[in-house]
Amino acid sequence: MHKVELLAEAFNLNSLKLNIENGCDAVFIGDELKNFSIDELKNSVEYAHNRGKKVFVSLNKIPHEKDINEIKKYIKSLVETGIDAIVVIEPGMLTIVKEVSKDVTVHLSDQANITNYETAQFWYNQGIKRMIVSKELSCEEIGQIRLNCPVDMEIEALVHGSLFISHSGRKLLSNFLTGKNANNENNIKSKQYNLVEEKRPGKYFPVYEDERGTFLFNTEDLCMIEYIPELIKCGITSLRIDGRMKDEQYVATAVAAYRKAIDAFYENPNTWEFDPLWLEDLNKLNNRNFTSGFYLNNPNKDE
Repeated sequence: MHKVELLAEAFNLNSLKLNIENGCDAVFIGDELKNFSIDELKNSVEYAHNRGKKVFVSLNKIPHEKDINEIKKYIKSLVETGIDAIVVIEPGMLTIVKEVSKDVTVHLSDQANITNYETAQFWYNQGIKRMIVSKELSCEEIGQIRLNCPVDMEIEALVHGSLFISHSGRKLLSNFLTGKNANNENNIKSKQYNLVEEKRPGKYFPVYEDERGTFLFNTEDLCMIEYIPELIKCGITSLRIDGRMKDEQYVATAVAAYRKAIDAFYENPNTWEFDPLWLEDLNKLNNRNFTSGFYLNNPNKDE
């Protein structure tokens, strides 16, 4: 049985250290290194590598022509820090990354909407090592991707964190309203939107936008700690804890809880039992209900 990776988001160097100390195998850093300079990223990579951990950086850009030269310089600086992989969203970025460095490992973002093995196989043939599958998939569907794709193709999936009703997070609202690049944060950071139900004037439902997408309605938070065996057995390579809308202490606490659950599974897979104390730790820091999302029920399956 494969050994699953525990992956968690890091907001800054302190967050990265906390996640590693609490048991994650790898960390990912969001687009633009908002709280990291290149030197701090280099120090972070060194800290992680000295402990046998990995560092990934998301580059969820959809570049326009004027952006390409600057992006190439930015990618070169990322590669020089020694990061373990760059996460891209679309074929142009894959081409640019490979042009800058033929040796860098590339992962494909969930914003590329990997929902079936044919799509996963296509991207694998382009040189992508890891597919971050869509949040809308069930364990059954992920199992089919695993079954029909090369054994060395990695599958990453979100297992804990904020969910939004938005197909894997494409940021389209600002693009539609302004006609500007929806993945350029400078175009939207001053914009704030709300939805209003016509029979309840004055009752506002916030619309969130960040570099990952437009989110029209918040749902319950995803939490799959009770279903570690199902996640591992369907063939997921990396279980990701997302920190969006959370803070570093929340993520570190989640890492510690999932570390215990995963280690308990590998100690004895046949008799693994969920320990309510793991969930109790998570509930102390959470202000929303938990959900298993699409994992256990496949809404796309014919009755």
